Amino acid sequence: MSEQLIRTPFTDLVGVRHPVVQTGMGWVSGPRLVSGTADAGGLGILASATMTFAELEQAIIEVKGRTDQPFGVNLRADAADAPARCRLLIDYGVRVASFALAPKPELIATLKEHGIVVMPSIGAAKHAVKVAAWGADAVMVQGGEGGGHTGPVPTTLLLPTVLDAVDIPVVAAGGFFDGRGLAAALSYGAAGVGMGTRFLLTQDSAVPDAVKQLYLQRGLTDTVVTAKVDGMPHRMLRTELVEELEETSALKRMGPTLRRTLEFKRTSGMSWVGLARDGREMKKAQGRTLAQMALAANTPMMLKAGLVDGDTDAGVLASGQVVGVIDDLPTCQELVDRIVTEAAAELRRASSYVV
Repeated sequence: MSEQLIRTPFTDLVGVRHPVVQTGMGWVSGPRLVSGTADAGGLGILASATMTFAELEQAIIEVKGRTDQPFGVNLRADAADAPARCRLLIDYGVRVASFALAPKPELIATLKEHGIVVMPSIGAAKHAVKVAAWGADAVMVQGGEGGGHTGPVPTTLLLPTVLDAVDIPVVAAGGFFDGRGLAAALSYGAAGVGMGTRFLLTQDSAVPDAVKQLYLQRGLTDTVVTAKVDGMPHRMLRTELVEELEETSALKRMGPTLRRTLEFKRTSGMSWVGLARDGREMKKAQGRTLAQMALAANTPMMLKAGLVDGDTDAGVLASGQVVGVIDDLPTCQELVDRIVTEAAAELRRASSYVV
């Protein structure tokens, strides 16, 4: 167990040794990766959006069986069963509830009443102000360099606006992969960093080895942001399939979209009524059009094909731009130790410039 070298408001709030967060990546952030991160002293976050309710409960039980360290669960705030999933976190004593969208104030209040840290992910300062006013304990802000659903503003510009807007701990995500990045984020005023692609490319990640090798071969310009998968800007590896999607008309995508929607319904165990209810909540929470909602079920199944099944001809591979500067597959312990040690050294070096 590595010693604590850097203490921040985030490490104090959550009870972890290091200000490093492994983000909740669908199909990637499972019990093995989460417990590996937790044992390394960081905060591992289970991705529950791609799990049924029963699968989530089993995953929480498995993580607790693997580690006695704090961990979190990422939830879809607009999911019809979000309150029931939050009850799972309460019943099993999960430390952190992470949200991809702003949870309702009453949901935040319920979680906080039971001692659970609430940390929504936000993409603009105004959203941080809103959730802070509702009682959120911390926020994660992801800049445009990040993988998956992302915005157009880079972390270096987005982070300062959020830090100026709220006085709760801010975790910076998007473009982080080493100790220099952690030192830089802390110098901005952040209380930690969140990383997705960097943790995907570890030995503890369950992503197929052949897919990991494909990631390691990519350069800084080998990702693309496309809305052709689910109607929302989504950063992923540039592959033949993605290039094809970019050039294909909406009419030609309709058949495959319907097939994947049916597959998602079967895999998730949701009824048509449940899918419709989730669609209404998505429209209300995210302002998606009917066409965008029709595409939404594409994402989990196409990601599963690439990240779980290893079928890059039928699946997509979410990725941050940092893929172009990653060249190894450490364990979570090795990664976190390296990042924190490097960051501490960089902060000491930088402080020597002060006269």
